[in-house]
Amino acid sequence: MTANPSACVVIIGNEVLSGRTQDVNVNYLAKRLGELGMPLREVRIIPDVAETIITTINEVRARFDHVFTTGGIGPTHDDITSECIAADFGVPCEPEPTVWARMAAHYPPGGFNVARQRMATMPRGAVIIDNGHIAPGYSIGNVHVMAGVPAIMQLMFETLATTLQGGLPVVSRSVHATGVREGEIAEGLTGIQARYPAMDLGSYPYFRDGVSGVAIVAKGTDLAAAEAAIAEVTALFETLGAAPVAGEPG
Repeated sequence: MTANPSACVVIIGNEVLSGRTQDVNVNYLAKRLGELGMPLREVRIIPDVAETIITTINEVRARFDHVFTTGGIGPTHDDITSECIAADFGVPCEPEPTVWARMAAHYPPGGFNVARQRMATMPRGAVIIDNGHIAPGYSIGNVHVMAGVPAIMQLMFETLATTLQGGLPVVSRSVHATGVREGEIAEGLTGIQARYPAMDLGSYPYFRDGVSGVAIVAKGTDLAAAEAAIAEVTALFETLGAAPVAGEPG
């Protein structure tokens, strides 16, 4: 069986690193990529610095089957993602004829100014990712360049998703129990993980309303294995006198 294609997300923007903007794109992309059978393996958050963008993209596009970037394709001076991606692929960053014409027709006379023209300027050979808005994203090679604004990024991704070839969808099963601490189940959990090496078995302690507990999530492409692993975790909880509940704590 062919392994699922791997994915990396690169968040580009000083506003995320400074804490001014809280990124929500990773959560969305991780879930959707898993559903498409393209598990997210790494996330990078980098500044609007040309050298950093160029170096990072060149590194990750060689390591992962697909790279998804968000941010840096707007109209302002710090939106430099397209120039950097063009440098990565050794091609000019130039007006994309279809997008340029569409944007020029969209704005009133004088409205398609130099700033907006930046959003119609892309690496040569880019394939447009439409999204219902006037300025699209694009793909070049295995790099998919999208907006940082979550609502627009999601529209772009859903358009792109119809063209992506994934693998088996990533599925998960979970169970949680209150009154249990990680140290009490660590040894037993290690044994369960060893019996299901293809599954990612995650342990997530929680504390809510004055009560502590642990949630265990089994994630992978084999539903039967996920269910079997969680059944063993459930039994492990029960040996400690806990009352396990299917799913994660609400």
